[in-house]
Amino acid sequence: MAPTPQHSRLQPGTPVPAFSLLDQDGNVVRPEDFLGSKLFVFFYPKANTGG
Repeated sequence: MAPTPQHSRLQPGTPVPAFSLLDQDGNVVRPEDFLGSKLFVFFYPKANTGG
C-alpha cells in the first residue's frame, strides 16, 4: 500500500491508509481491527493546536 500524503483528502470508498492510534483507554487501534465492519474515521486536524 502506497503512503498517503499527510494533507491529502480521501474520497468515500477509498481504502484506508495504514495507521495506528490510541483510544480513550490507551489501547492501540488499527483499521485492520475492524475488518468486515463499516468504519467511520474522523480526524480533527486542529485539535490540540494553538490556532
